[in-house]
Amino acid sequence: MTQTSDNVTWLTPEAYNQLKAELEYLSGPARTEISVKIAAAREEGDLRENGGYHAAKEEQGKMELRVRQLTQLLEHAKVGEAPADDGVVEPGMVVTIAFDGDPDDTITFLLASREYASSDIETYSPQSPLGVGVNGKRVGDEAEYELPNGKTASVKIISAKPYTG
Repeated sequence: MTQTSDNVTWLTPEAYNQLKAELEYLSGPARTEISVKIAAAREEGDLRENGGYHAAKEEQGKMELRVRQLTQLLEHAKVGEAPADDGVVEPGMVVTIAFDGDPDDTITFLLASREYASSDIETYSPQSPLGVGVNGKRVGDEAEYELPNGKTASVKIISAKPYTG
């Protein structure tokens, strides 16, 4: 679970270790693998018309960008524990809200950094308009947030539980 503020990212020990392992893989074995792909593609001849070479170089660029992102994230990370199960919405919580107080119109999401996004549950950043609106609220509270069209929407906090993965 993560929370970012003033360039500091709060991570659980598990999240920190997961991101550190990804960085170590990308900085070591993955770099070697991409270098081999580039070298093999380079031997195929004219680089201007070599699709394999260009694809490998593009993959290398994306990988190096991810290495820089992870390095910066981990340099500024503070490691802590998961949030308390106290009904207060904060990063690291799975939150269920009802739109305009309608108990049939609800969504459940993880309030966390995109680094924690998964296919299992939708993730909203604490810096998103909805994230800002619900952060710090308690179960039963009403929260407002700004829609992309500039209008304001209101939601009711139905539940907030720590994310368990």
